[in-house]
Amino acid sequence: MTRAFLVVMDSVGIGGAPDADRFFNGETPDTGANTLAHIAQACAAGRAEEGRTGPLHLPNLDALGLGAATRLASGAERPGLEATPSGLWGCAREHSQGKDTPSGHWELAGLPVPWDWHYFPDTTPSFPSDLARAAAEAAETEGILGDCHASGTAIIAELGAEHMRTGWPICYTSADSVFQIAAQEESFGLERLHEMCKALAPRLHEMKVGRVIARPFVGSPVQGFTRTANRKDFAILPPAPVLTNWVQDAGRRVHAVGKIGDIFSMQGIDTLRKGSDAELMGHLYDLVDDAEEGSLTFANFVEFDSLYGHRRDIGGYARALEWFDREIGVILQKLRPGDLMLLTADHGNDPSWIGTDHTREQVPVLIAGQGAGQIGAINFADVAASIAHHLNIPAQGPGKSFL
Repeated sequence: MTRAFLVVMDSVGIGGAPDADRFFNGETPDTGANTLAHIAQACAAGRAEEGRTGPLHLPNLDALGLGAATRLASGAERPGLEATPSGLWGCAREHSQGKDTPSGHWELAGLPVPWDWHYFPDTTPSFPSDLARAAAEAAETEGILGDCHASGTAIIAELGAEHMRTGWPICYTSADSVFQIAAQEESFGLERLHEMCKALAPRLHEMKVGRVIARPFVGSPVQGFTRTANRKDFAILPPAPVLTNWVQDAGRRVHAVGKIGDIFSMQGIDTLRKGSDAELMGHLYDLVDDAEEGSLTFANFVEFDSLYGHRRDIGGYARALEWFDREIGVILQKLRPGDLMLLTADHGNDPSWIGTDHTREQVPVLIAGQGAGQIGAINFADVAASIAHHLNIPAQGPGKSFL
């Protein structure tokens, strides 16, 4: 019996999505966006020198096939990423009509999203008046703040003081199918924030809004405000079994690392480990040592996306990639004979692109522990089918194994 480790590098796209012209940042289509290639080009040109220097240095990921996958997906120049792959490698295309976290993860887990998500208009107010009233009622306040599209860090800087003065929650959205609620952990209360999200979630899920997200923060108008790690997503349930269910139904164990538990509403998950990306890497390190034979470990490293992609911070994104490469190199050495570790992404978030939203891109598929070779251009759902094949369990859905 063997083990599988599915690791999502959140937003590490490699360009080339054939339908990118149908997805936008503002009025600009995502055609030409390429998260990895544009970071590599900026590093080589000396435009990403904050806390690091020189060409992008990802020897472990590149050895698995990262540079080659980028060339296959988009043909883009990728300075510093030109290794001859020693792993199985390819690129994957998403078919769900979204470039968001649930769409990408559900499809990687074998289930393309079977409906169109509901998105709120980029107007002020963004929310229907009855929804805004329901949010205020759930918070037991006279109203809400925000009611618009916004960056999460920008809106707490703008409205944090008024929130603490009035006690009203800050409600906002983005180009994703989300309803986000920010509140100060101490003055508003973390449990109260979570209960408010939980109360609103059924209404929003019925509208096909993918997630209600609690966005707690700390600080004061004098000190400034900082978001905490106590984020919690209340996600709509997948409408059919996914990879985690398949594994559990076969009598195996499923370990979630990061926001995987939230994305799948804990469906098909036995254990959950959360924290910062640094803490998550420690959890993954431990699971490579301790996870049972026949188990699935499903991990998401979110900070590429949340800290650097949305904030259009090329240097920060490059530092995060180089940190991840060093750490995953240690973990790859710990894999047991027969283990499979598959590294991929859920969408793009090109930090050189206009706007602050995700970008519609293909993603790398890099497999350690299963020999070397090219798997070509595949579909997201093929990832789940291939992991099921490796674990020798039945698969569902449209995916086909490349193993």
